[in-house]
Amino acid sequence: MTSASGFIAALQAAGLAMHREADLVPDGSLHRYRVDGDKAGSLNGWYVLDLTEPVHAAFGSWKTGQSCTWRPDQAAPMTDAEREALARRREAARAARDSEQAAVRAAARLRAEKLWSRAKPATNEHAYLVGKSVGAFGIRDLRGQLVIPLRDGKGALHTLQFIGADGRKTFLTGGRKQGCYFSIGAPGRVLCICEGYATGATIYQCTRHATAIAFDAGNIAPVARALRAKFPDLVLCICADNDADTPGNPGLTAARQAAVAVGAVLAVPEFGSSNG
Repeated sequence: MTSASGFIAALQAAGLAMHREADLVPDGSLHRYRVDGDKAGSLNGWYVLDLTEPVHAAFGSWKTGQSCTWRPDQAAPMTDAEREALARRREAARAARDSEQAAVRAAARLRAEKLWSRAKPATNEHAYLVGKSVGAFGIRDLRGQLVIPLRDGKGALHTLQFIGADGRKTFLTGGRKQGCYFSIGAPGRVLCICEGYATGATIYQCTRHATAIAFDAGNIAPVARALRAKFPDLVLCICADNDADTPGNPGLTAARQAAVAVGAVLAVPEFGSSNG
């Protein structure tokens, strides 16, 4: 297997196969590409592939947030010169990725602002909200989809989540999610943090405590840290998704780690996993 074909196989294994493998350019520069299965015209995938020894590559997706590195298997150990060369090329690839990421996120912020301004206030009659028995708290509706803004601790809008009537959830491609959240209510003595909108709306309806929605387990800790920095004196309560039927219970595991990291109270539901 050649290095190029090995890299193509790595893309496929990561679920980021190229729509047209013939478009591969192994010149050590950052390139964007259409991921197989994505809509025509989209360029959500990115890669840097350098076939100069020692061969190395980095790749990922602005849509999913994946970021990976790759090297072909080598039986012989690298020399000191090869290790130094690899380190320099990896740093150059990282700088190129960071620069491109900044541009992608800036474009996503502009698109988020435009779509948010076009959306109308959501009503409690939206099918998803009716199904979850929760209200529309500060969210909007755009062509039948609920629109939920993700903001950082200073209130800047970075991206949007869309929820269809059938519960399908998507995010604006390229937008920053880490450390961003959607809040319901004004913080008082207690501030709750959870994963999904329906869970957050339920918590707020039942307790009237302000609630921040982190959108997934992986973002619970970054959001908790951001809110602890913003509200150092508040009681933070991490409301876990109890994914009891999932190996490792990722919802509870992430919530427990976040609670320890920021000195928060941990609340765990007893009725099973949540679909918020």
